[in-house]
Parts: sequence; C-alpha cells; structure tokens
Amino acid sequence: MGVGSGQGAMRVLVADDNLISRRLLEAALRKWDYEVVAAADGNEAWEILRSPNAPRLAILDWMMPGLSGPEICRRVRASGGERYTYILLVTSRSENQDVVEGLEAGADDYITKPFDQMELRARLASGRRIIELEDQLLRAQATLREQATRDALTKAWNRRSILEILDREVDRALREHSPLSVAMCDLDHFKQINDTYGHLAGDAVLVEAVTRMRASMRSYDSLGRYGGEEFLLLFPGCEASAAVRLAERMRREIESRPLDWQTGPIRFTISFGVTTLQAGRRLPSEALLRVADTALYQAKQQGRNRVVALPPE
Repeated sequence: MGVGSGQGAMRVLVADDNLISRRLLEAALRKWDYEVVAAADGNEAWEILRSPNAPRLAILDWMMPGLSGPEICRRVRASGGERYTYILLVTSRSENQDVVEGLEAGADDYITKPFDQMELRARLASGRRIIELEDQLLRAQATLREQATRDALTKAWNRRSILEILDREVDRALREHSPLSVAMCDLDHFKQINDTYGHLAGDAVLVEAVTRMRASMRSYDSLGRYGGEEFLLLFPGCEASAAVRLAERMRREIESRPLDWQTGPIRFTISFGVTTLQAGRRLPSEALLRVADTALYQAKQQGRNRVVALPPE
C-alpha cells in the first residue's frame, strides 16, 4: 500500500484506552478512506510506531495506561527515523500551558475532546499533505543521488563513483586480509559498430553489455563505466584464478549471441585485463588500475575477445 503516494488508503495509528472513543475515531477515519491501526494503551502504540513500515500518521490520546501521548511524542522524535511521523494529540486539556507542553514534546497538532469530525478531518489532511511533501522531496533526493553516482545510459556506477568504491575496497582488502581482483574491459571495435549501425545502436550495445556482465556478477561485485566503451569491475575476496573465470564467463556471455537490432543482428565482443591484489599486500588503487589497463592492452594486441591476467608489480 503506497503510504504518502497520493493513491490508496494512508495508514493511521489510533491510540486510545477508551474503547468507545477509539471506535468513534476508527469509524470516522474509515469513512474518510484511511486505513486504521489501533492501540489500546501507550506501550502498544509505541511498539507499533517503532516497527518497520509504521503508520506515518498517529492520533494519540494524551492520557493512557503505560506511556502517555506526550511521552510517545518525545520517544518518536528522539528516535529520529528516516521518515517523518505526523502526530496529533487528542486531549481534554485546553489550557495554553497544556497545549505548549504537548507541542514541545513533539506533537505536530492537537484536538480537544469531544472532537468535531470536520475539524479532525481538516487537521489530518494537513498532516497528510506534509507527509506527501516529504515523500516527494525524498524521491527527488534519490533521483539526484542516482544522477550523481550512476552513468545515465547504462546505470552502472559512473567513473567517479567506481573509483571511490575501488579505494574503499583496497582499504577493506588490507584491513580484512583478503584478496581483491580488478578487471578493465573494453568493447572490441566499438567505433566500427557506431559507424556501421549508428550511435543509437552503439548505445544499445553498451546497455546490453552491462546487462550481460551483471548477470554473471556476484551481489557484492561492482561495475562502473570508466569511459566511453570501457568498464571497470571489482571482485572483492576473489583470487586471481576465480577472477579470470568470472571475466571469461562474461566474455562468453557477450560473445554468445548478437543484439537484436532494427536493421539486423549486431555481433559484438569484449576484451578483459585482470589483476589481483593478494591478501595482506598494500598497493595504491592507481597501481592496480595501471596493471589492469596493461593487461587489457595485451588482450587487444593478442587479437581481442579474450581475457589476459597480470600480477601487480
């Protein structure tokens, strides 16, 4: 159910130890197309709010067995979850000092008993707008993060990101006393593909190559577009022989079948240069890249569509 998406029922926690009051609230909320999650005391309400996929809207009675409404507010704000919870306190107290106490505890709004249904509906609508606005901002933030770290065409890591990941993996390999294999690969005769079939076809080949390489990768391997038709792959915890097997599997997968293109099938191949940082050895990232690039150059010189591995010197 899409909470905060503007579609479907938004989930609301109703916490009140008075059964009649709780039932009245539940009936009103369901009439307004909210999905209700009920709690009969403060402790139960707090457990619901700290659970995964907790409701983003909460209506809390001020006085309840266990934790009071203001105490729950303070706990929710202190926990600092990833997404905001909009809290409405329901109270029979109407003195200014009481209202200030509730708001200072972390409540967003309050309503006094006996509540007016239309007033409650309007205050909940305000909370829903705030939550939906936060969701929009989070989606925009995620999009910007994606644009900053991913290659726009292939969705592989971009050059800056894959190099940052390489630095982290080198540090981790030394810290954990484990090997790290690095592979540079390059699509063979890529300019010829662009010249023969056009740049849209070349783009499609790049996307297909990444898709096929990912199919052979382990979940913790990394793939980044290093530049043009060249890619950088990182295989943490992978000895040289295993890295060569991984690269060879990718090479065969790419060679195995052409790309179906509107003007006809496009056959393409790829060359790999592999090197491995042995467990416990210290070597800068730049040195690994140089060796992998040298191995890739040798693969090209030896006729392309092959894997060449070199030890780091």
